[in-house]
Amino acid sequence: MKNCDQFRELIEAYALGALNPQDRAALEAHLATGCADCAKAVEEARWLVTQLAYTAPEAAPSDMLKGRLMQTVRAEAQSLGKPRVMPSKSAIPFWLWAGVAALLVFSIYSAWNTRRLNNEIRDANNRAASLRDEREKAEQELILAKREAMILMDPSSVKIALKSGDAQGPQLEAKWHSEWGVVVMGENIPMPSPHHVLQLWFIPKEAGKMPMPSMMIRPDANGKFVLLVSDPPESMDATKALAISEEPEGGSPWPTNPPRYSGGVS
Repeated sequence: MKNCDQFRELIEAYALGALNPQDRAALEAHLATGCADCAKAVEEARWLVTQLAYTAPEAAPSDMLKGRLMQTVRAEAQSLGKPRVMPSKSAIPFWLWAGVAALLVFSIYSAWNTRRLNNEIRDANNRAASLRDEREKAEQELILAKREAMILMDPSSVKIALKSGDAQGPQLEAKWHSEWGVVVMGENIPMPSPHHVLQLWFIPKEAGKMPMPSMMIRPDANGKFVLLVSDPPESMDATKALAISEEPEGGSPWPTNPPRYSGGVS
């Protein structure tokens, strides 16, 4: 018993009902903490007290003893009718109050620490998701850059000149690879009107067939753009020409303006 030695000498007197109120309150407060060793010792002491009656010799009580016994019984009956008064705060040991306070502080700290760790885990997951998205975007850009380089450098790519309606205006150039797609490039290109884009069209050879819409782009601040079409809507053999027109932002399913640039596919 670590902290129970101070109560050991009180247990026998407690079982006999011979403790003064202060010692009795202190022992009961200790038992209320759930001390299994002291509770067991109290039960054993009470059992011994019950056995004392069987070890005493038989004797008839005197009239004086009977009278005192009846007075005691009446006094006990009166006391049972009164409300039980709980031990005052001063009757509870200081170490018990300290333990409750420490448990409360630990519980508050644990809740705060759990919230902090959850926030850190959430922030780490968000950062990991952002880095994953950036990596995937960089990988996709690298794939497109490799495809673009292969189209431009492969000798088998077909070169297409897209001329402007203005003879003095800038000209565009396209290269079409039968496997990798089409790259369209331009420099010093006038910026389209506000809320408009430049849209690429594939003009089919088949008579009566509508132009096939493709990708959209706006030149940068220097009038330069590079447009990669990895999956053309028509094959090279079925395409008569490429054209670029100015269309409303978001693109159109068919041309709404005359072509600004166009060139035949050889």
